[in-house]
Amino acid sequence: MASLLKTMAQRTMRSVVTRTAARSVARRMLPRAVAMRGFATIAENYEYRSYDKYPPHGGELKERMVKDEDAKASLIASADHTITLNDRQMCDVELLMTGAFSPLEGFMNQEVYDHCVDTYRLPESNLIFGIPVVFDTNDENIKVGDKLLLKSQAGEDVAVMEVDDKFTPDKPKECLNVYGTSSIEHPGTLMVATERGKYYLGGKVHGLNIPKRPFPCKTPAEVRDILPSKDGKHVVVFQCRNPVHRAHYELFMRAREADNVNTEDAVVLVHPTVGPTQADDISGEVRYKTYVVLDEQINDPTVKFEYLPYSMHMAGPREALMHMMIRKNYGCTHFIIGRDMAGSKSSISGEDFYGAFDAQDLAIKHKDELIDTVPSLNLVCTEEYGYITADEAEAKGVNALKLSGTAFRKALRAGEDIPEWFAFKSVVDVLRENQ
Repeated sequence: MASLLKTMAQRTMRSVVTRTAARSVARRMLPRAVAMRGFATIAENYEYRSYDKYPPHGGELKERMVKDEDAKASLIASADHTITLNDRQMCDVELLMTGAFSPLEGFMNQEVYDHCVDTYRLPESNLIFGIPVVFDTNDENIKVGDKLLLKSQAGEDVAVMEVDDKFTPDKPKECLNVYGTSSIEHPGTLMVATERGKYYLGGKVHGLNIPKRPFPCKTPAEVRDILPSKDGKHVVVFQCRNPVHRAHYELFMRAREADNVNTEDAVVLVHPTVGPTQADDISGEVRYKTYVVLDEQINDPTVKFEYLPYSMHMAGPREALMHMMIRKNYGCTHFIIGRDMAGSKSSISGEDFYGAFDAQDLAIKHKDELIDTVPSLNLVCTEEYGYITADEAEAKGVNALKLSGTAFRKALRAGEDIPEWFAFKSVVDVLRENQ
């Protein structure tokens, strides 16, 4: 099966290379100016928000939610095609609608896509944007000028998209630049090669309804309303895609005490991604349950839990920039940047695709354009002193307690005791109930 999948992906990549001379389907059909004049764009009545303290990326929060019910009905009636979104597309559409991807107003056209792939920036504004946001399809019938009704898998009317570009992407180049490799041993490259359609569509998105999820995902505006950054105070955000264990807790609590954080008034925002991640990760719904019980257990008003409907790419350094940009839009001021953040390993050799500090280095390099960083401490637990840094443990001549991920999962399945220095009992109970 693995061999067949690899062969299919390699064929996909080879076929893309042979099409690079005819990059834009829209341009092949009509000159750009003619194509753009051939359809009327949807009238817009959005009120973008600006904030005096810690403004969004680009200065405004580009919320694109249609509020008038008659306007929604008119948009739905104008659609030329109806598309049911997959999980990854759903996340991207929601983040565009709510302004989490500000300053974007829709999916990238070829010009913006190419520039982002090459430079991790947007053209004209030169704003940092780590990973291209694209809408893929195999549909030959969709053409420039069409309007698409985007529906959830539950049948909800989520958004209408105006198609102003349709092009064949250079997928090998995209993967090499974004993920640092074109090998399908990388989960992000495998996704691009085997899951995405052969065309990308560009165009603005008009939000109709936030999709219902089994867990609440507040919009950037809603999260900003509950954070003290609106009053000029610091918010240290912790990004994760797994259940929070004891070392994570110690890490984000100590990050609030960093030299560049005003600790007295600061809060920690635990902001996990609950969209698709790697194939072997715990589901978003189960992860959410672990966060709820942990929030109840620690019961700390300076620690807030909110949830991000984002689809992980495991793109290492460039994904670190993406997370910082998104959290800037949510009103955060400091980002905890971990070792090998958003990293991944080869599905064959198990070797890391990125160095342990690659993400930290790139994040620190660009923090003045995004938000400040708090590099995560390398913490270990010892019998004598509890959690201290690895350097402190070495200086004190004490040994770190160890429990590998494999041993943890084995003990979890077997119902064996798991030490509380490693994992919170409330979290362990949820994981056991949902195996």
